[in-house]
Amino acid sequence: MKKFIGIFLSVIIAISCAAPVFAETSECCSIVFELTSGIVIDDVNADKVVPVGTMNKLMTVLLAAEKISRKELALDTTVKVSEYANSMQGAQIWLMPNESITVEELFKGIIIGNANDASVVIAEAVSGSEKKFVAAMNDKAAELGMKNTSFTNCCGYYDDDKQLSTVSDLSKLICELYKYEFLTPYFTTWLDYVRNNTAELVNANELVKKIEGIIGFKAGSTEKSGNCIAVAAQRGDKAFGVIILGADDKDKMFSAARTKLESVFADYIVIKPEPPENIPSMIGVRNSLTTYIPVAFGDIRNIVIPKGAADSISSVYIMPEQVYAPIRNGDKVGEIQFYRKEKYLFSVDIFAAENADEKTNFNVLLKLLKMIISF
Repeated sequence: MKKFIGIFLSVIIAISCAAPVFAETSECCSIVFELTSGIVIDDVNADKVVPVGTMNKLMTVLLAAEKISRKELALDTTVKVSEYANSMQGAQIWLMPNESITVEELFKGIIIGNANDASVVIAEAVSGSEKKFVAAMNDKAAELGMKNTSFTNCCGYYDDDKQLSTVSDLSKLICELYKYEFLTPYFTTWLDYVRNNTAELVNANELVKKIEGIIGFKAGSTEKSGNCIAVAAQRGDKAFGVIILGADDKDKMFSAARTKLESVFADYIVIKPEPPENIPSMIGVRNSLTTYIPVAFGDIRNIVIPKGAADSISSVYIMPEQVYAPIRNGDKVGEIQFYRKEKYLFSVDIFAAENADEKTNFNVLLKLLKMIISF
């Protein structure tokens, strides 16, 4: 009996040890999405709130990029290093108090080298202090609809259990970063140097060397967050991203991210659905001297569908034959609805393209006077 129990326990131990370290289960979160629309293609635990550690540097980079796009900061702007920035531990580029460094070198330090001291310097350059910058980080998260995200510092190295987000929220952040094309060279650089070649930078995201069309973004790990990655690529008119949070094994995480990205490029297409062919160009107006006014509709966004499924997309318009005045240019008068088979996808507003004033005794009289004068 003892021999049997011993064999049984050995088998159990062998099975448990053979289980994959990287597991897309309750202990890991992932998402696959399209970058221009944010459409989610596949996800696991998309809204599970988990520590993200140094992935919060993506928000640090975004706020700095916005500052540059508003021309309130430039890549060649030189800033001074504070005592506080110099005190940062962990990954760093060994900045010294009162040292001058350009914003571009700080970007390289943060994006390629994951440097905590560079993160603080850029935060102080953007907002005046890290405290104010962190408030801006959280405000921006709220603006982007990142409902389950919170930050307490600009680098994620400290309080790594308090930098919280979800893969769903981070996908919104990545879609926003995607708009800033000038960041791509930094995100896709494997090796570089700053501070007169005294500080070597090696990208923690090894996929920058392995994925066709890669445009970023970041890999990192802390004790509380585990291994995390956000990676995206663009090929032709298709741009997809993958985020994995909380992986136990770094190598398997990289492999899984690459597999997911290659699969979505192979299996999905991005299209812009067509509006209905019979949609009217005018709409009648009641109780107005203007009988008809032209209509227009908003931009139709891209959708992501499996290859071969284009014929399953349809659209219908919903619009009355007439509306009542007064109508202002831009007022909604109907909508176009898009479907994949029977499933509703999204809608686009149809709106008035001109004004139509309400009929009154005064404007009727005014029209009669104009007719008499012209006669």
